[in-house]
Amino acid sequence: MLSFLKNKKTPLTTLLPVNFVDIHSHILPAVDDGSKSFEESLELLKRMHSFGIKKLVLTPHVMEGVWENSITDLKQRFQELNNYLEKVNFTKIKLHLAAEYMLDANFNNLLKTKKLLTLKDSYLLVEMSYLSAPINLYEILFSIQVAGYKPVLAHPERYSFFHNNYKEYFKLKDVGCLFQLNLLSLSNYYGKDVSSIAKKLLKDNLINFVGSDTHNNRHLNYLEGINSPKIIKSIQPILENNTVFF
Repeated sequence: MLSFLKNKKTPLTTLLPVNFVDIHSHILPAVDDGSKSFEESLELLKRMHSFGIKKLVLTPHVMEGVWENSITDLKQRFQELNNYLEKVNFTKIKLHLAAEYMLDANFNNLLKTKKLLTLKDSYLLVEMSYLSAPINLYEILFSIQVAGYKPVLAHPERYSFFHNNYKEYFKLKDVGCLFQLNLLSLSNYYGKDVSSIAKKLLKDNLINFVGSDTHNNRHLNYLEGINSPKIIKSIQPILENNTVFF
């Protein structure tokens, strides 16, 4: 395959492993800044299926004061989405409900009182503010693991406060934090700085999993535009890691 890639720019979306699972998406409708309707969700799902994706994890935001999605409400909307997809006879993608938890002031309360929505088994997707890391970040990560979860940090390459403190990535990995790279970061969608750090994290073997973080069709347009043979060669082994979620 790699010799073939050297001679032709092949879109990443045509090279996904058979059992690839996209573990980060915002396609559950009308719960956050992702899909706005069942119809939009259907359109996005059809397009992702055309990439060969057969299983998708829905990870709506859970964020204090912004998207305070309760587990009960998310499960109800998830059921409504499944009912709609059955009604329109689209069952080609297996969906799993999880969430993307912001490490904010309310997170510890959720951790203590709720059984959180995981990617699979004990894998818990978390994120931080783009402005700064929590002061007690390492305490939170320790609490997550004491509670029986494995923290998976969403898009570490997008936290610009780590860009000039790169060693912090190694510290996070040393305390058991797993990293999920956004595939869009391999394009210039989030800017050149993010793209540069994404490639460096890959080179340093710090990335565990990937996700599309799809919110809308524009994201999928950029995803289809990733076709650099060098980038695809570097991401190929990580794509295989995602098959553990199938």
